[in-house]
Amino acid sequence: MELLARLGERTKRLRADQQLTLRELSERSGVSLRFLLQIESGRANVSVKRLADVAKALGTSPAALLAEDEPSRLLIVLLGLRGAGKTTVGKRLARRLRLPFVELDSRIEEGAGLALREIFSMHGEEYYRRLEREALSALVREQRPVVVAAGGGIVTSPEAVQLLDRHAVTVWLRAEPEDHWNRVMHQGDRRPMEDQPQAMDALRALHARREPLYARADFAVDTSGRAADDVATAVEDLIRDSP
Repeated sequence: MELLARLGERTKRLRADQQLTLRELSERSGVSLRFLLQIESGRANVSVKRLADVAKALGTSPAALLAEDEPSRLLIVLLGLRGAGKTTVGKRLARRLRLPFVELDSRIEEGAGLALREIFSMHGEEYYRRLEREALSALVREQRPVVVAAGGGIVTSPEAVQLLDRHAVTVWLRAEPEDHWNRVMHQGDRRPMEDQPQAMDALRALHARREPLYARADFAVDTSGRAADDVATAVEDLIRDSP
């Protein structure tokens, strides 16, 4: 049946998004491994209770698992290196669109109970990427429109990029390395210069490495020499004109 096939596909995809094994989903939901396999293969005659248990374990609802139409891409995610203006532009864009604004790194800090610096120094980048993916997955499961400022390195995480491809409209706030540097310095952030005499060269190299990854975004807006309001207007126009 089409309904069971759709249920199986969505269950499998949500489990993959959250990087859960079948065994982990079984433990969370109380549904046996064998029956979960039947659900994901589209062959299970699942009861309402078991469907509710699986949906709860995946952080969604039975209705969402069975809905005829796929949910639209509700997240508007701004991408770019530190100093791209993601937070400044994101807040203005959210006001224009009358949507909530979320800074993903703030969500990560709240969830971990640690500042970003502490996360990196105590646990390393791999741990941070896991928290980043979990925070993004949580926003997806909320199923509400929202403007998101993502961390600069989110494009280096294949799992996070997969989530963005499926659930977000992505916008690269493009700028030259000098623009990023000047904006960060203007904000009083001296971190780029700390113990790094070749910091500008390192920034240019980072920009070159990540440029092809940012270029995969749905849209790109050049921010060099432009005011934040102007950039927000350009992003709004692109989003409203998109199919």
